[in-house]
Amino acid sequence: MVIKVFLATSSGSTAIKKKQQDVVGFLEALKVDYTQLDIACNEENRKWMRQNVPEEKKPSNGIPLPPQIFNEESYCGDYETFFDAKEDNSVYAFLGLAPPPGSKGHAEEDEEQEEEDLRSEEEEELQQLEEEEEADIDEEGEYLEETQEEEAE
Repeated sequence: MVIKVFLATSSGSTAIKKKQQDVVGFLEALKVDYTQLDIACNEENRKWMRQNVPEEKKPSNGIPLPPQIFNEESYCGDYETFFDAKEDNSVYAFLGLAPPPGSKGHAEEDEEQEEEDLRSEEEEELQQLEEEEEADIDEEGEYLEETQEEEAE
C-alpha cells in the first residue's frame, strides 16, 4: 500500500507550503513509503484529488486544499486530521498502516497482549488455588471425621 500525498509544488501560500513540508517531513522521518502527486502542474492529479475527497470533508467552497492524504484510493485526511493523529501518536492508524515492530504503536499493542496474558495466568492461578483449598477442606473434613471416630472408641 502506498500513501499518496497531494501537494501543490508552486503554491503561493506559505501556510500551505509549511503544511506540505510538515506532512512530507514526518512521513520521511517515519520511513513511510509515500508518493507525492503535484496538483499544480498535473490537471489529472488535481481532478482525482478533488473527486476523491469525501463531500463531508470538503471546505465550504467545495475545493479541498493541499496537502490531502490517501492510502491508495482510500481517503485518510487533510493536514488538520494528520496533525491531530500526529499529536495523538496515531499516525499509522490514520494512514491505515500497521505500526512497524518496535514503534510506540506496536509497543502499545504488545503491552496490551502481555497484560491480557498476565490476567489469564492470574485467573488460572486463582482457580487452581480455589480448587486446592476445596481439596484441603475435604481432606480436613475426612481427617476430622476419622479423629472423632477414634476418640469415640
